This record gives sequence, C-alpha cells and structure tokens, in this order.
Amino acid sequence: MLEQVGSLIGSPWIYAVVALSILLDVFLPVLPSGVLVITVATAAAAGSATDVPDILALTLCAATASVLGDLVAYRLAWRGGARLDRAISRSRRLTTAQERLGAALARGGGALVVLARFAPAGRSVVSLGAGAAHRRARDFLPWSALAGLTWAAYSVALGWFGAHWLGASWLATAVSVGALFGAGAGAAYVMRREPRVSEAS
Repeated sequence: MLEQVGSLIGSPWIYAVVALSILLDVFLPVLPSGVLVITVATAAAAGSATDVPDILALTLCAATASVLGDLVAYRLAWRGGARLDRAISRSRRLTTAQERLGAALARGGGALVVLARFAPAGRSVVSLGAGAAHRRARDFLPWSALAGLTWAAYSVALGWFGAHWLGASWLATAVSVGALFGAGAGAAYVMRREPRVSEAS
C-alpha cells in the first residue's frame, strides 16, 4: 500500500486528495487528514533524491489547505447570524472556547489558535468561534496561518523522520501517527489548564 501511495507522489492527484481532506476536516473532524499527511510523507521519504521537493510541496499543500479551511469556517460562522449564536450558546465547550479565544486575541496573542490546531476538534471550535464572535480577520488569520504551517510541518516531519529511522513501513506510520495523537492530547490538556493558570496570575 505504501508503495502505491509512493507511486502517486509528484502527481497532482495525491496533493488534491490531501488538500480536500484537510479542507473538509474543519467541518468533519473525524476525517483522518493528519494520518493521510503522515502516510504520504512516509511514502515520499521512501523515494530517491526527489523526496525533498515532494516533502516541501506536501508541507505547503497541507498548510495552505488548513488555512483555507479555517477561513471558510470563519466566514460561514461570521454570516451564521442568530441561529449560529444560539447553537454556540447551547454548547458549553463552544462558549468557553469563544470567550478564551476573544481574550487571547485581545491580548495580542494567539497561541490558543496554534494549540487548537493539534487538539481533537479544536480547529473547528476555534475557527467557528472566531467567526461567530466577529473577531477581526487580521487578528485571527495570521495565527491560523502559523497554526496551519506548524501542524503541517510537524505532521510531515513525523512521516519523513519515521520512515528514515524505522523504514518506509506501517510500523513507521503507526509510530508517527501515535506521536501526532500524543501532541493532540498534550494540546488538549494545556488548553483545559490555561484558564486556571490565567486566574492564578
């Protein structure tokens, strides 16, 4: 299977599939876009000297698709009106995320946006929350771009280094995916603890 994926590296189709998966997972967080990025990176690392351009193209593709997906969710939530506001108010998680995002952006910081990109469904919550709260695009999108690039570079690096250390195998992919999930769990833990830290200070 990895050999088949590897044969598609350099083809526009594999990048289109990766981009579509990342674009859609802001609305369907169950889509395994991170797993797909790692698998493609692992297959690319199994190539010859051409794997470096492929890795850079994959990173750029994943980061761009991530930002575009965030922007689509942000704009849809911005235009969602009262119905979306009511839906958010019924969700404790969305309401809390919206408040914390607003506070973070007001302080001139957006580490929460970057952290949320790794946490399960965090990207969806933050992008929709920013749009629904009518946060300024110039406050949100630069952090979204940083989050997308950080996530893409991390995911691609996991696949690439995993393949070089463990070989282009399903074991390398599994270890890399485990590291991605570990980062997600760590991000979720930090995001849950942040209000207490802020209150204590």
